[in-house]
Amino acid sequence: MAKLEGKVAIITGSSGGIGSATAAKFLAEGAQIMLAGRDLGRLEAAQNRLNGGANVA
Repeated sequence: MAKLEGKVAIITGSSGGIGSATAAKFLAEGAQIMLAGRDLGRLEAAQNRLNGGANVA
């Protein structure tokens, strides 16, 4: 069982390098994640790159 299964994490700054890496780690541990940042294009790119389906918003 993943450590964060059933949890939701809001990752601020997720359009940048550290935030995106944090989001990937949380997703790998089973969390559902909400990405937040100032650049919509970069957020959408991060969401696509993470490929978490319904677990990424």
